[in-house]
Amino acid sequence: MLRLLFTCAYDGAPWHGWQSQLGGDTLQDCIEEAFARILKSPLRIHAAGRTDAGVHALAQCFHADVPPTCRMSADAWRAALNALLPPSVRILRVQPVSANFHARFSARGKEYEYRICCASILPPHLAGRAWHCTRRFDTAMLRRALRLYCGEHDFRRFAARRGNEPQPIPSDYFTRTIFSATLSKQADLLTIRFCGSGFLYRMVRMMVGTAMRTACGASSLDDIREAFSHPNDAAPRFCAPPDGLYLVRVLYDAEM
Repeated sequence: MLRLLFTCAYDGAPWHGWQSQLGGDTLQDCIEEAFARILKSPLRIHAAGRTDAGVHALAQCFHADVPPTCRMSADAWRAALNALLPPSVRILRVQPVSANFHARFSARGKEYEYRICCASILPPHLAGRAWHCTRRFDTAMLRRALRLYCGEHDFRRFAARRGNEPQPIPSDYFTRTIFSATLSKQADLLTIRFCGSGFLYRMVRMMVGTAMRTACGASSLDDIREAFSHPNDAAPRFCAPPDGLYLVRVLYDAEM
């Protein structure tokens, strides 16, 4: 079998998330159906991670093992898949990789960004693509809150449970390293970008929600510090909506 790495982008608004499910309407189902039409047989794809319903991607990655008898070039694969996929899903790049490469387990980190529109009226082109937040907030305080996430921490207070966690849960299961957490602003659009070793289920949305609550004065910087120093304590959490979340890229070693 020939292993290929695919990079795709999608608008997550019409989809029920990445992972295949019985109800269908997922990105994995859609892409695998396109492969089946090309190959005339089922083919399973393996993604770098699963995005939730409504979450977007600028560069999601997945790999697939295609039969060696299917002698299509990388450009031909991209063209063939894009011809069958809906406009909300596009294959950007295709490249051969080694047999021991895995889209998920070979990843060294990921980058996400979260977009927040602060305008009094949400522009129609941002509907479903940014969190519309009209509350007054302190931008300097937001930056201070984001800086607290940097470094290695136990992020269990910033994660939701899928219900499929390993049992017993390893002691370092919730430990992640955030390399950078930055904020940029252009007119009424804020962009928060995180780069880290990995992210737990809904972790980015909870970090954004907590940071915005701090910037709005509803909580304090000490609340974030306390979440790291006492990760097992139960406490109210705020999860930002999925609309503004984008998977920007998956980080791999230069040699694949």
